[in-house]
Amino acid sequence: MSYVLNTLTNLLDQTAFMNLTVGNYVMIAVACVFLYLAIKHGFEPLLLVPIAFGMLLVNIYPDIMAEPYVDAAGIEHAGGLLHYFYLMDEWSILPSLIFMGVGAMTDFGPLIANPISFLLGAAAQLGIYVAYFLAIALGFNGKAAAAISIIGGADGPTSIFLAGKLGQTALMGPIAVAAYSYMSLVPIIQPPIMKLLTTKEEREIKMQQLRPVSKLEKILFPIIITIVVCMLLPSTAPLVGMLMLGNLFRESGVVKQLTETASNAMMYIVVILLGTSVGATTSAEAFLNMNTIKIVILGLVAFAFGTAGGVLLGKLMCKLSGGKINPLIGSAGVSAVPMAARVSQKVGAEADPTNFLLMHAMGPNVAGVIGTAVAAGTFMAIFGV
Repeated sequence: MSYVLNTLTNLLDQTAFMNLTVGNYVMIAVACVFLYLAIKHGFEPLLLVPIAFGMLLVNIYPDIMAEPYVDAAGIEHAGGLLHYFYLMDEWSILPSLIFMGVGAMTDFGPLIANPISFLLGAAAQLGIYVAYFLAIALGFNGKAAAAISIIGGADGPTSIFLAGKLGQTALMGPIAVAAYSYMSLVPIIQPPIMKLLTTKEEREIKMQQLRPVSKLEKILFPIIITIVVCMLLPSTAPLVGMLMLGNLFRESGVVKQLTETASNAMMYIVVILLGTSVGATTSAEAFLNMNTIKIVILGLVAFAFGTAGGVLLGKLMCKLSGGKINPLIGSAGVSAVPMAARVSQKVGAEADPTNFLLMHAMGPNVAGVIGTAVAAGTFMAIFGV
């Protein structure tokens, strides 16, 4: 009988119920909320489902993120499964591959047809610099503040990339989760800001059809952007270079297999690895602290200011152009592709169902991706990385 009791006791001790803290249960609840939002309401499920499931796994079985170690007897033990996924985040492999996939899926034609979109994309980076100074005011050091501020660009891969380059791996989990969460919540966060800063008449403005863009222009664009941006900020080469390589695959027309692989199979594999590893950084011990709360708040402030910066410049352009530019497209200057452009279309259509802003908004949206990468490169240059 004692043998049976000891066996049952040992089995009970090995269950997660005996080892979880209150914080672990809180994070499990948060993971379930994320899964609900992704599955029931469709809030960017490609991002939220793997992130939430990684969050669930690490708070039930923390060793899934354990680092490899050598015990007292000199025996080597492997790390947890998601630890090896996470190393590819730290080494900037997965964020760079994500950018290649985005480039292969994205038509840069609207940006080429309307180069003024670069200004709107730049204006939407306002949130990054506002968050940077606020983070310093809240007690973060310069590198940590820079890593946090990139959340304002609504660009998860760039946030992970910069946090790794600046050595802020301790903050990478909260930064990545905040960035991806705000990317997913673009349809909720942006519309109130857009409506607050614009009049109904401005939202009803119909823009002229964009000019056709030649195949030669589309081929030259990624090559020229790579040369110009990477010559000015060489540290942006992993992101900008992969983004433009993916787009060159798409536009060259001679590597259909590479385009399909980069935009489909590879992209989805990388999203699985990136999402689960990002979610797995949110153990209760690492996530439930005051710094995380500050990061989440700073990210929201940054995202709001980024949206406002794009819309306000859009309003100025509207005035200068004699009412030819709808200010709503400025909100797409944050680099959440293509969600932010869709939101511009949605809000414009609410004012006038016959209004079609999607292609016009894609210009600032693509410019925002480049702008966020340039902002990250600027911070790396400042800190000598």
